[in-house]
Amino acid sequence: MTVRVLIVDDDALVRAGLEMMLGQFDDLAVVGTIGDGADVLPTVNSIRPDVVLMDIRMPLIDGLTATEQLRARPDPPEVIVLTTFDTDRHIRRAMRAGASGFLLKHTPPTEIARAIRQVAAGAPMLSPDVTRRVMAFAAEPAPDPRRDEARRRLQALSDGERAVATLVGHGRTNSEIGRELLMSTATVKAYMTRILTKLGLTNRVQVALLVHDAE
Repeated sequence: MTVRVLIVDDDALVRAGLEMMLGQFDDLAVVGTIGDGADVLPTVNSIRPDVVLMDIRMPLIDGLTATEQLRARPDPPEVIVLTTFDTDRHIRRAMRAGASGFLLKHTPPTEIARAIRQVAAGAPMLSPDVTRRVMAFAAEPAPDPRRDEARRRLQALSDGERAVATLVGHGRTNSEIGRELLMSTATVKAYMTRILTKLGLTNRVQVALLVHDAE
């Protein structure tokens, strides 16, 4: 299957470089390039990409706001934030906005291609540096109001759904969750669908963040 990719970056040279770089992979196809977050929604509606590579700093609408808008629509594409900015604030906001990946622009081409394939298949992808930062977030004590709100939201889940969500928060894959809870992978996927619907979330990264906030 060919993964359809939209590139969003305000630097024309970066857009051209990414398009050329991704063109060397037979299973990836750049179907569009745009220079501002303001054009993301109409472009996605027009060309229906599978994955959006999203810069952060752009003139009219920044990439994180565009990601929030995009992931709020029905059946959105996956988003990988590809940027030179890796502050904790940017990483947290990207994850909460619904991005499935966060990579730095100096990431090698093969790793960017691998990330595109991985998020298109439904699995999150973070660069090693960002992964360490996200794990550090989990180790931080959450402020009480956020923790209380997270716990309140998780109470909407059944016992089985909470068990699955907790293991998602601990980084388990669907197959690992199935083995631990004595479920088939198909049953775990069904639980995940119900969890996302009940919590109003769009992917397992957001579920993991909610679980971390509640702990």
